[in-house]
Amino acid sequence: MITVQAPDGVGEVRRGDDLADLLLAALTGGHLADGDVVCVTSKVVSKAEGRVMVGDRAAAILGETRRVVARRGPLTIVVNRLGLTMAAAGVDASTVTQGHVVLLPDDPDASARALRERIAARAGVNVGVLVTDTAGRTWREGQTDLAVGAAGVRVLDDHAGRSDGYGNELEVTAPAVADELAGAAELAAGKRGRRPFTVIRGRGDLVLRPGDHGPGAVALLRPDGADLFGLGAREAVLAALGARDDDRTAFGTPVEADELVAILTTLTGAEVHRQDGEIRLAPADARVRWAAEVAAYAHGWEALTADQPGVRLRPVSP
Repeated sequence: MITVQAPDGVGEVRRGDDLADLLLAALTGGHLADGDVVCVTSKVVSKAEGRVMVGDRAAAILGETRRVVARRGPLTIVVNRLGLTMAAAGVDASTVTQGHVVLLPDDPDASARALRERIAARAGVNVGVLVTDTAGRTWREGQTDLAVGAAGVRVLDDHAGRSDGYGNELEVTAPAVADELAGAAELAAGKRGRRPFTVIRGRGDLVLRPGDHGPGAVALLRPDGADLFGLGAREAVLAALGARDDDRTAFGTPVEADELVAILTTLTGAEVHRQDGEIRLAPADARVRWAAEVAAYAHGWEALTADQPGVRLRPVSP
């Protein structure tokens, strides 16, 4: 059985506050046990660590942004400095004094480790700790909480090599259990109840032994170029047309030659063939040539020359 408790009675968190003390004080009539998972919102972690700043939210977002993914009106989705893809870079202007904004913790995994160690020292128990924040999801409306920091918790439950109930071998099934726990915590705590801590009991199998903090929530981040949606639809078109070297990573690794040959054949109608590790074609006119080079860029290939009648292409990273 899994139980989720979100204690009341936590007041305003300020810089320098000891989160372990606040949690243990809030657990009136209750206690922590080995194998519990403690979830704490990133906002109170940030407040305790002094990650509240005075100033303009737009400027704060810019400062926290590593790469813009998509823009739609006032909404901006970015990859922030932590590698998280989030709206507004995770900068929050709610439940904070007007004129102030809250930034994400400087290192959420380190924050989780520090809190786990502090709880162990104070309460003598081995718990896992998750730092949670709210994010939207591609393809679906609404938001849910996910883990941006983790310590002492298996963040992925990799089923590769196991079999299902019908004997079929599982190859890619890997539940993001840290995010599932974060969602359960948010469901119990609510958004406006001033319950920044949640204790989940019943999944001790996910909690690591004392001293083993695990890989952290950073292990849930896909490497650059491995995300199929590294850019928004409009942004991907503009990036391909611009063909800047700085934008290549968002398109992922180069496709296999046979795949690009099929794409270019359909797109240009020209004769496309492979030769000496390259792809070559003779487009009918400049417009078709340009389309071929744009398509090649978007698939991780580049044109070798621009002053010959034919087009020679090679993968950027063979």
